[in-house]
Amino acid sequence: MGQMGFFDLSRRYQGLDDKRDPLPLLAKLVPWEDFRAPLKAALKAHGLRTPASARKSAAGRKPWDEVLVFKALVLQALYNLSDEQTEYQIRDRLSFMRFLGLGLEDRVPDATTLWLYREALAKAGMVERLFATFDSHLRAQGYRATGGQIVDASIVTAPRQRNTREENATIKAGETPQSWLEKPAKLHQKDMEARWTKKNGRSYFGYKNHISIDRTHKFVRLYTVTDAAQHDSHALEHLLDWNNSSAAVWADSAYRSAQADEMLEDYGMRNHLHRRAARAHPLSERQLAANTARSRVRARVEHVFGHQATAMGAKLVRTIGLARAQMKIGMMNLAYNINRLACLHRLAARSA
Repeated sequence: MGQMGFFDLSRRYQGLDDKRDPLPLLAKLVPWEDFRAPLKAALKAHGLRTPASARKSAAGRKPWDEVLVFKALVLQALYNLSDEQTEYQIRDRLSFMRFLGLGLEDRVPDATTLWLYREALAKAGMVERLFATFDSHLRAQGYRATGGQIVDASIVTAPRQRNTREENATIKAGETPQSWLEKPAKLHQKDMEARWTKKNGRSYFGYKNHISIDRTHKFVRLYTVTDAAQHDSHALEHLLDWNNSSAAVWADSAYRSAQADEMLEDYGMRNHLHRRAARAHPLSERQLAANTARSRVRARVEHVFGHQATAMGAKLVRTIGLARAQMKIGMMNLAYNINRLACLHRLAARSA
């Protein structure tokens, strides 16, 4: 077997294009350089060197380009990869190398590098700014939030903690069990910010991804991450998108309350929250019909969660602590929006 030449690699890339590799379109549509400034600021604040950083010596490895590592984290979110799997796939897959602008001879960011960069971004709370940066690009490209907004939440599980009842009671009281303090290695593996919740009779441990999407384009416009025990309705006010051209708000019956009705009325929003029956007060046929009509609109948000859960594998975060969960779930929402932009671009090209 001979050594691969330049034209052999070109033919391989052409074969990927013939099989509709989705990554070249993402590389083209996303203004990656817009992320450089916030990335550089966050990484510098946490002691990670960037190519523009002043170097005392030419010795040692050159620092990684911050945008390249960020693109690797986007790949990680798109394909639900661990740090080790991401490193392996970049080394193994020509499509990943081309997306990152790497040649066969170039070095690849390793798992430790990916962890360090993601940890720095998590500590800086930078994912919200990165998300907002891309949302500004969407609006500039004509994808403004229109048609009203749909609000919902999805549980993202975390690895279950095998704690005693006494330990759980101590955690809920905002304290750390004494036995854990005596074993730092064990303490580092304990998530004291995730919580248990029940849904449809099943118990879940982890966090919640609360999102607000626009009805027209189905982009995630706002989001917030909480522990799983937080009731969905508590996030409603934070998810109201004032940039949406319509004042209509859809959500399921978990959000319906006298307080929510009053808040939406005070804010001048059109209330399309599902009504729910009370004990000895079932819904009338008219109310049931109205709920059915609302469901036809509200179902669009389920498409978002469905894509994240199936195509992106976003059912589980293997992290510890709220800050890291916010980073992982925020990247998931950002990666979804990037993929959604490519999807709308392909649909527009077909109909042209």
